[in-house]
Amino acid sequence: MVCTSFYKYGPIKENSTSKCVDIIGSLEIRLEAYKKTGNTEYLADIANFAMFEFMYPQKEGAGYKPTDSDKSPGIAGISVKELQEWDK
Repeated sequence: MVCTSFYKYGPIKENSTSKCVDIIGSLEIRLEAYKKTGNTEYLADIANFAMFEFMYPQKEGAGYKPTDSDKSPGIAGISVKELQEWDK
């Protein structure tokens, strides 16, 4: 998908760093499209846009900072492992 997009839109580095493309906005558009349609192609697009933001962050002050569990935003719901431990 990324290779095909290169020929359609040009290099991602140039699109990201020029700020002509809103990476997070593009990701959010695809998340809404997935929620509406269930088409998993949008999930692959989301993964690619997340990778682009990781590689060429547009968010001011973005940076990779490893966090422990206490700083994790967590998940929506409860994991199977948590349920298993709760039943003990």
